[in-house]
Amino acid sequence: MAEMKPQVYKDDRPAEYFDEFHAAARKGVGWTYSFVRILVSLPTLLVYRVRAIGVENVPKSGPLVLAPNHFSQMDHFFIGLYLRRKVRFMAKSQMFGPPILTYIYKHGGVFPVRRGHHDEEAIRTALTILDQGEMLLVYSEGGRSRSGKLGTVKPGIGRIALESGVTVLPVAIHGSEKVRRWKRFRFPKVTVQFGEPLSFGCEHAASRERQLEVAEQIFAPVREMHRALATRSGR
Repeated sequence: MAEMKPQVYKDDRPAEYFDEFHAAARKGVGWTYSFVRILVSLPTLLVYRVRAIGVENVPKSGPLVLAPNHFSQMDHFFIGLYLRRKVRFMAKSQMFGPPILTYIYKHGGVFPVRRGHHDEEAIRTALTILDQGEMLLVYSEGGRSRSGKLGTVKPGIGRIALESGVTVLPVAIHGSEKVRRWKRFRFPKVTVQFGEPLSFGCEHAASRERQLEVAEQIFAPVREMHRALATRSGR
C-alpha cells in the first residue's frame, strides 16, 4: 500500500520566489500542456477506467470555474481527460521546486498558492485567468482530503466566484481516494460527474462569512453527486 507523505502546511520560501510562475500563468499556456495531455491520457484512461458524466454541462467557451472535491494528485488529469478545453489550476506551492516538474507546471497552466499564508497573488492570478476567458479549476476543500471522505469546504472558492462573477460548475470525483492505496495492481475505477452550472453575480469585498456561504452552496451538489456515485458503486 502506498502511503501519503506527511502534510507540510506552511511554505517558508519568500513570496518573490513564486513571481515568475504567476507571470507565466497570466501569459497563457504553452505547448507543454498539450504534450503532457497526450502523454498521460491513454494510460490514465486504461489504468483507471475513467468515466465521465455530464460533460455536456461544461461550456465550450467563456470564463468558467470548475469546483471539484479532491482526493488525489491525479484528480486534475481525471477531470481534464474528456474536456477539449485546457484546464488551468491552482496548486499548493510545495509542488514547485523539482526542476522538471516545475518546468511542466510553469508552462502547463499551473500556478501556486503559497501554503500557510494569505496569498493575494494567487487570487489575482486566478481572476486574471478568468478575465482572459479561460477555464480555472479550484479545489473546493482547498487541498486533498486524506481521510477518504469529502473534506470541509474553504471560503476561497466562494471568494473567487463572487469577485469574478463567472459561472461555477460543481464537479464530483469518485474513486480517486483509492489511487494511492492500490494492492496487487488492482487499480480503482474513477468516475467524474460534472454538475449543473451555478452563478452568483459579482460581489466585491464580500465578507468571509458570505464567501463561506457561497462555497457551501457550490459544494452541496458535489456532496450529492458523490453520494449518488458511491451508492451506485456499492461503496
